[in-house]
Amino acid sequence: MYWLIRRTVSAVWREHLQSDSPGRIRIRKHGSMKTDAILVADLEHLGEHSDDRSPNQLVNTASLDGIVGNAWAMADWHFGYGFPIGGVVATDVNAGNQGGAISPGGVGFDINCGVRLCALDVDFSEINPKNLARRLAESIPAGATSKGGVILDPTQIDNILAEGANAAIEMGWGESRDLALIESNGKLETNERNVGERAQKRGTKSLGTLGSGNHFLELQVVDTIVDEEAAKAFGIRKGQVTAMIHTGSRGLGHQVCSDHVSKIEENYSKVDNSWYSQKWDMTIADRQLAAAPIFSKEGQEYFDAMSAAGNFAFANRSALTQRLRNSLRQEIGIDSDLEVIYDVSHNIAKIEDHKVHGVSCKCCVHRKGATRALGGDHPELSSKFSGIGQPVLVPGDMGTASWILAGPKKGGNDAFSSSCHGAGRRLSRTAAREQIDSDKLREKLEAAGINVHTKTPNVLSEEAPDAYKNVDEVIRLTSDARLARPVARMKPFAVIKG
Repeated sequence: MYWLIRRTVSAVWREHLQSDSPGRIRIRKHGSMKTDAILVADLEHLGEHSDDRSPNQLVNTASLDGIVGNAWAMADWHFGYGFPIGGVVATDVNAGNQGGAISPGGVGFDINCGVRLCALDVDFSEINPKNLARRLAESIPAGATSKGGVILDPTQIDNILAEGANAAIEMGWGESRDLALIESNGKLETNERNVGERAQKRGTKSLGTLGSGNHFLELQVVDTIVDEEAAKAFGIRKGQVTAMIHTGSRGLGHQVCSDHVSKIEENYSKVDNSWYSQKWDMTIADRQLAAAPIFSKEGQEYFDAMSAAGNFAFANRSALTQRLRNSLRQEIGIDSDLEVIYDVSHNIAKIEDHKVHGVSCKCCVHRKGATRALGGDHPELSSKFSGIGQPVLVPGDMGTASWILAGPKKGGNDAFSSSCHGAGRRLSRTAAREQIDSDKLREKLEAAGINVHTKTPNVLSEEAPDAYKNVDEVIRLTSDARLARPVARMKPFAVIKG
C-alpha cells in the first residue's frame, strides 16, 4: 500500500514512511531532520490528502534546534505558515547556550485563537432557533472590521494585556466563576508586554468581536453522548443546547506576530536551500520557520508579547460570552444559566514539563492548530475534571457537527498531551470559492434546519462543509491514536460568521 502512495507524488518524505500504531504513520528521520515525525492518519486518510504540502512542512519542523521527541501533525493537519496547521513541536529550553528554538510560525498569526464551549440549561425544544439566531446576528459583532467592539483606553488595554480574562471580568465583561474553566485560568504570565503601539491600537476597538474567516459563534444541540461519565462531569446531556465561540486575538495578535517575525527573520540569510543565522548559529529549512533561541533577547521579547496577545484573546472570548449571556436574557429570559464548559487555546507556545523517552524535560511546546489534552490528574485543571480528563473542544463545519473529547483520565499522551483542534481544511479558500455556490449552500443549510448569518457570500463558500475534512473521521483517528477519547457530538442549528 505504501508504494501506491509514493507513486502519487514524488516528495522525498514519502520514501521514509513507516507503519506505526493505529491512527499513526511515522516519517523516519532523514536529511536535516533531528527527530522522526508522526502524522495522525491512516493509509486511506493519507491517500486522500496526497497532494497536501503540510507533511513536508512537518518534516522541516523536525530540523529545528533543540527539538525533542517527535514532530507531530494532528489528524486535522493542513498547509499553514511555516508549520503545518495541526503541528505540535517541542524544544528543550535548556538546549545549547540560550535554549532551544522558539518560532512564531509554530504559533501563527492569530495568537491564542481558541474555542470556548458553553452550555444552556434548556433543551432544543424550548427555544425558537430562527428568532434566537437573528437576535445573535444583531448583537454579536462579526466581520473583518472592529465595528461594535468595546472601546478601550490605554490603561484598560494594558490591564487586559497583563491580566487576560481577569481584566475583562473586572470591566463587567465576564463572570468570575468562568475563570477556573479557562485554560491557564485565562491569564498567561507577561512582564514587559512587548506589544508595539500599532498592535495596541488595533486592539482598542476589537474586544468582544468575532472577526472573519473561520471564526464563528455557533448554537448547537447535543445529539450523541459517547462517554456518559465524562459528559456528566462536563455538565452536558443529550438534547441540550450548547454555544461554541471560536475566535482569537484579532488584529492585535496578527500585528504582534508580524512585528516579531520581521525582527527574527532579519537575522537569517539564504545559504543554498536553507536559511542560516550567524548570530545564533541556527539553520532552518524554510524562512517561514524563522526562530530564535528562547532565552535570546529576541526569543524572550517574542514569548512575552505572544503571552500578552494571548491574554487579549482570553479577554475577547470572555467579552463575547457576556454578550451572548445578554442576548439570551433578552430572547429567552436566561442569563446565569449559561455556564462555561471549557475554553482552550490552539495557537500558542507554552513552557511545560514532559517526559521524553523516559527523561524529564522542560519544553517549549508549540501548538499551532492543536489543543492541549491534559490528564485528569494535572494540577492546572479544575477538580471537577479529576479522574476524567481535560475537555478538548473540536469544532467541525457549519453543516455537520462539532465534538467534545476528553484527555486521559490520568497522565498525558505521548504527543506532549496534545490533540486536534478542528476538522481541518480540505480545500483552500480560493478553491472553495471557485467550486461552491454560496446561494445553493445557504438553501441546503436552511433546509437542514441550520440558520446561517454571514457578512459576505464569500465567507459562506470559503467555510462550506465541503471545504473541510470529515470531522467524524478526524475524531476517529484521534481516538485510534490514543490522544483523546470522544465524549459528545453536537449538531449546529445557528451559525454567526464574519
